[in-house]
Order: sequence, then structure tokens, then C-alpha cells
Amino acid sequence: MKAVGLLSSGIDSPVAIYLMLRKGIEVIPIHFRQDATKEEKVQELWEVLSKYGRLHELVIVDFAEEHVPVFEKLRELKKERWTCVFCKWLMIRKACRIGHEVGARAIVTGDSLGQVASQTLDNLLIISSASDLPILRPLIGMDKEEVVSIAKKIGTFEISARKEPPCQFTPKYPIVRGSLSEFEKIREALGL
Repeated sequence: MKAVGLLSSGIDSPVAIYLMLRKGIEVIPIHFRQDATKEEKVQELWEVLSKYGRLHELVIVDFAEEHVPVFEKLRELKKERWTCVFCKWLMIRKACRIGHEVGARAIVTGDSLGQVASQTLDNLLIISSASDLPILRPLIGMDKEEVVSIAKKIGTFEISARKEPPCQFTPKYPIVRGSLSEFEKIREALGL
């Protein structure tokens, strides 16, 4: 079975992809390019992960193409607190489209329940609405120490832990308990 996997430069997503490769799933990794530092790290992570199973060539998506205009519109609407939710929703929507193009049957993410604003139960419900493919979240119940332990074991931790610029779009107070009905109203206002 094939799945597309969101691959960031962080600690979690490489571990999630590794766990799916270990289960015999072919993974087509997708990276949303924000800057050169993160992309270099992702290339290194891809090389390490490719030893563990059928990992296809990395698909690079230009983050600025779709995300930045949406973030600008959110600011205009005074809804910038929703940036993280829309960011992940847009990623899942794009991953779903790519998944259909390549014959994937699922999407893999490094989500861990409650770890960041986009990974609260309320927000995961909203984000999941972007896809008609099932979303596999192998880290969902793990704590950070468990994920770090696996990352060290498979050789991705040192790469992921290197310093990089923080996301410039993260709002000061992101929505952590988004309402699906409010999200839909904002999405409609954005024309998505």
C-alpha cells in the first residue's frame, strides 16, 4: 500500500514515516518548502529514512504559493489566530490531491495529540476535513520522550534538532480549540 507522508525538518514527522515504512507501507514524502535551511535538513532526513523501506523521491511543494496568500487574507479578516489551523488544513488538502495523483491510499502525519496548536483534538477534527483519504497518525498517543527515543535510534534526531529559523507566520495566540462551524465561515470568506 502507498501513502503520502508530510515530512518537515522537525523530530516527529520523520519518526511517523519510519513507523509506517516499518509496517511495509510505501511512502511518498511531501515537504512544504519555507526556507533553504529546512529543505537541506529534509533532504538529509530523506536519505536516512530511505534505508528503512520503500521511500519514494521527495515531493517539494512551494509553501508561499498557496499558504502565504491565505495568511494575508486571514490578517485582513482579523482572524490571524487561525493561521496554524489553516496552515495544516492546506497541507492536508494538498497532500490529499497529490495522494490521489500517485495512487496513495492514506496520508501520514507526525501529529501527537495536544503537542501544538494545530494538534488539539478540536483542531485535528477541523484539519481532517481537508481530506477524503484516511489520515494515519502513528504518534498520536506518544509523549515527546518516546518520539525522541525512536528518532535517536533511527538516526534522525541529530539532524532534526539542529537550529533553524522559527515559522514567521505563527500567531502570538493561536486558536487551540477551533470550532468547525467558525472554521467553515472563515473558509468561505477566504474562498477556499
